[in-house]
Amino acid sequence: MSHAPSPAGSSSRALPVTGPVPGADAGTRPAGRPGPGGTALVTGASSGIGAAVARRLAAEGGWRMVVNGRDVTRLEQVATEASALAVPADLTRPGADRRVTGLALDHLGRLDLLVAGAGVGWSGDFTGMPRARIDEVFGVDLLATVHLVRALLPHMVAAGSGRIVLIGSVAGIGVRGEAVYSAAKAALAAFADALRYELRGTGVRISHVVPGAVDTPFFDRRGAPYTRSWPRPVAPERVADAVWSAVRHDRDEVYVPGWLRLPARVRGAAPGLYRRLAAHFG
Repeated sequence: MSHAPSPAGSSSRALPVTGPVPGADAGTRPAGRPGPGGTALVTGASSGIGAAVARRLAAEGGWRMVVNGRDVTRLEQVATEASALAVPADLTRPGADRRVTGLALDHLGRLDLLVAGAGVGWSGDFTGMPRARIDEVFGVDLLATVHLVRALLPHMVAAGSGRIVLIGSVAGIGVRGEAVYSAAKAALAAFADALRYELRGTGVRISHVVPGAVDTPFFDRRGAPYTRSWPRPVAPERVADAVWSAVRHDRDEVYVPGWLRLPARVRGAAPGLYRRLAAHFG
């Protein structure tokens, strides 16, 4: 499940560059396959999956990055580790998508890669879910991502190349006690598919990375810890590896761990059986 950014720090100002960042690369990369030396914007980068992705790209060498998140202090630390520019902002605020995109393009010159990793959750009976939390989950997990993609996509299409990686969740197939989060992630999966079809022939590619439980502060912040003995949460670095696999090997969809693809296939092939199993196991 995707990383939940801290609510602290919602300013959209740009922070000082925390490492040497050379000038923009003017070359055109193969369609959908940015390589070493590419440019990237990573959201939800204050901690968890987003931070792990930023560090993973930095470890590959040559990547120039802008990182976004809501916790200014932690975002600055990640930016320093990844030699990136920190742009703290709450992407649910009106106009934040355009400001972050504008700052990233001004700094990098172009965007080869967007990794949309910001996300929040909520656990409990739907009838007890406060209206404000419904709006927050849809706002962060779905609408903020859709608006950010809308703001930067014309630049990628004009360049004729680029990749957008959307961090989804296996909860998108429906999980007990997470009705709204499941709905938001299911919508994100449909958005990824529809946009992939629409962008065919443009050189811009869409990847959907689908983790299960991930060992981040996400569960504490959603209001309930993760209590299941199985499946065990994976480290955020495994999700970062999956993001890199999607980028390097032009993969449309990657599950983390890989066996999680099985429930999705059962749901598609035998929905009645899947619902009976889901009702029993949750």
